Amino acid sequence: MPGSGAGRSPALPSAAGTADVAVPVVAMRGIVKRYGRLTAVDDVDLELAGSEIHGLVGENGAGKTTLMQVLAGVTLPDAGRISIDGREVAIGSVSAANTLGISMVHQHFMLVPSLTVAENLTLGQEPRNGFLVDRAAARRAVVDLADRFGLGVDPDARVRDLGVGALQRVEILRALFRGAAILILDEPTAILSPPEAEGLFRVLRELAAAGRTIVLVSHRLEEILASATRITVLRDGRVTARLRSAETNAAELARAMVGRDVALALDRPPTTTGRSVLTLDGVRAPGLHRIDLEVRAGEIVGVAGVAGNGQAELAEVVAGLLRPTAGTVRIDGRDVTNATTAERRAAGLAYIPDDRFRRGLAGDASVRDNLIMGRHAGKAGARRVLLDREGAARRVERLVASFRIRTADLGAPARTLSGGNAQRIVVARELADPHPLVVAAQPTRGIDVAASEFVRRALLDRRATGSGVLLISADLDEVRSLSDRIVVLHGGRIVSETPASQVDLVRLGLDMAGVAGGR
Repeated sequence: MPGSGAGRSPALPSAAGTADVAVPVVAMRGIVKRYGRLTAVDDVDLELAGSEIHGLVGENGAGKTTLMQVLAGVTLPDAGRISIDGREVAIGSVSAANTLGISMVHQHFMLVPSLTVAENLTLGQEPRNGFLVDRAAARRAVVDLADRFGLGVDPDARVRDLGVGALQRVEILRALFRGAAILILDEPTAILSPPEAEGLFRVLRELAAAGRTIVLVSHRLEEILASATRITVLRDGRVTARLRSAETNAAELARAMVGRDVALALDRPPTTTGRSVLTLDGVRAPGLHRIDLEVRAGEIVGVAGVAGNGQAELAEVVAGLLRPTAGTVRIDGRDVTNATTAERRAAGLAYIPDDRFRRGLAGDASVRDNLIMGRHAGKAGARRVLLDREGAARRVERLVASFRIRTADLGAPARTLSGGNAQRIVVARELADPHPLVVAAQPTRGIDVAASEFVRRALLDRRATGSGVLLISADLDEVRSLSDRIVVLHGGRIVSETPASQVDLVRLGLDMAGVAGGR
């Protein structure tokens, strides 16, 4: 049964969400974690109180996830001590952390798709009736727990059939079923719609009020400020600030994260739109149902939607990775419906894919090679049939400087870079030269505030110089701030299209959730 026989009591003493308590629920002292010559976490102290939501923020590579993995038993520290309720403990494994009432909900869900919700929650802790699993008791336990915390799920549903919002609730329920009193959530709203995110935070506030301690790791500063009582900021593995949300703002948080002022809102000056650079006419494909869409030179068309509603398929159809079963695709007036990816690039396409490491980069190839990849046969890199190494070297140097790519070794494999620097390589390669059409799929997913600012400026620069941009993003603030028009995808269909200046956030959220009458 939930929490039976293991873990700390879920009824933690309230500390009114402050660190001003004699005995913190969690005290991490002098935590150090090294990977070779890299010190990912460098002498960090962190205190967590009962009944609080504690925000943890920082750039990519700042050490946030590593620090929480130490607390959750995923990785062992090289130095430091951890105390729970004033008692020093050794957390050598995930199971040891679970026994202490600590559980981490990772950014990428850890569920078994073929099993039901009830089977996932009780896996390894199934109630028994003699030698047999008592499935009815397991189901009742799940229903009771879901009802208790307002996390509505169908216990009999197969996990593979659930949307991302339901998957998030199942992950939290699984942690609570195992008796979690200290709950760590890593980027929990990265792929949720606004209504789903609001529902999640309502549940988190209820859990904190009931005595749980919540650690919220997120790049989204506004949601941290709205949800957390206290915030710890990391930079380069060290704590740079400890702030109360009521006494700070997003600009101060960003400055503490990056070490300089960051433009959180970018100007989007008016432009004059020109010819059509992308036309989809009656396009059908697996996951898409009769898509009619146009992008014109000098505009950004944003695509909003909950993950899994056709966004990835839309990008792949335009890029040539998914062939349509009906309809036509034109890039800058040229019919490319059956064209190869190379032919689409020749027609004027630049493509920033949604998975930088799987599709945007060759992970084992060097930073240098990734920067000239796809351009090595052009004027900058090739001379007759041989690579123009001097020209390629000049191009790489220019891109590293212009796009502020941080790497100590251009010969290092691209997979060794942080998410932000990896994304800068993709953006540099795709946006360094003018292209009529830019398709940017999730261009800032999982990267920090400074890298996000840079990528967004780059897209606006392309718009200003006459490119048309198709922006597909799960970050609704990003879509709203960058786009001239916004379309919403739901169930593989475009369900609404609105000029950005006329967008109503509530209606947009309803459209994303597929609520009839949202418009």
